[in-house]
Amino acid sequence: MLLIQSERNALLSALSAVVGVVERRHTLPILSNLLLMKSGGKLTLLATDLELQISTQLDAQAGEDFSITIAARKLFDIVRALPDTAQVKLDSKDSQVVVSAGKSRFTLQTLPAADFPRVETGAGLGEAIRVPQKTLKRLLQLVQFSMASQDIRYYLNGMLLVLDGTALRVVATDGHRLAYAETTLETAAAPREVIIPRKTVLELSKLLADTDDAVELRIGANQVTIALPGTELVTKVVDGKFPDYQRVIPTTQPRQLKANRPLVTQALQRAAILSNEKFRGVRLVMSENTLGIVCNNTEQEEAADEIEVDYHGDPLDVGFNVTYLLDGLGAVNAEEITLSLGDANSSMLLTSEGEKGFKYVVMPMRI
Repeated sequence: MLLIQSERNALLSALSAVVGVVERRHTLPILSNLLLMKSGGKLTLLATDLELQISTQLDAQAGEDFSITIAARKLFDIVRALPDTAQVKLDSKDSQVVVSAGKSRFTLQTLPAADFPRVETGAGLGEAIRVPQKTLKRLLQLVQFSMASQDIRYYLNGMLLVLDGTALRVVATDGHRLAYAETTLETAAAPREVIIPRKTVLELSKLLADTDDAVELRIGANQVTIALPGTELVTKVVDGKFPDYQRVIPTTQPRQLKANRPLVTQALQRAAILSNEKFRGVRLVMSENTLGIVCNNTEQEEAADEIEVDYHGDPLDVGFNVTYLLDGLGAVNAEEITLSLGDANSSMLLTSEGEKGFKYVVMPMRI
């Protein structure tokens, strides 16, 4: 029986949207599969890891309705390997699906669709918040690099999403640095605060486009649904108390250094070549209109660089993780940045006039 016939690129695009959810190793074999459901003229592709569920739709040719599950990564790899102009057909045969395109044929096993677990959309979701896709995509880009990965403090393995009137804020921290970004909503929303898991943030970043098309968020106590044109994410939220980010962001730093972002980035990249591979420390040595950048390693090697900056404060020598500095500089699109500092033991705040609403805090390190 013919299940679907589709252009290769259209099918690949739909598979790309959902396949990232599928874990390579799982205790439940069916979670390695993708649920394909045809109803009327629409084909729905759905994948889940029980914490996050993504579904997307394709136009389907007339034919019988059906539901099957099929190995997600195998199907994705097969379709990706086919020529751009290929017409892909999926036919069912007993408990198998035959994928064919031209003279290529692949036979894959299936599992019963009835056994496929679904993340049910729970009650208690708030009103819909609408944000342009490019706005939300930019917010995620500005903070997601600061999320922790597999930290024992599980509430750090994600991103805090805050609704506060017309303000939408996102915050991420791994305990050593913190990134904050905010934007203004067109209409006020009821106050909400949830921690969205790291995997959800990364998958959502891939799906969002640089367009003014709206993305719709509904935030509940235990779940968030995110609807894009043709695609929906349903994610559980992280249960935990996020650190008080307002206290972490310094407000009265006496030293202000203004600099050209590409110049600082290039100097740090050069110096980092000789940084200690384990600790990745760099010293920032500030004096009148000068920023010195120094890295050492355990082999007694040293890299030193110096650039012109706008600085009129007292001399200061302070150490930071060079990777953290480069992450923050890489997130900013603007040419000019401002570094606000206290003393050698206090955190540094990176801001930019060209990135309104963005703040990046890095803790110092002893070198």
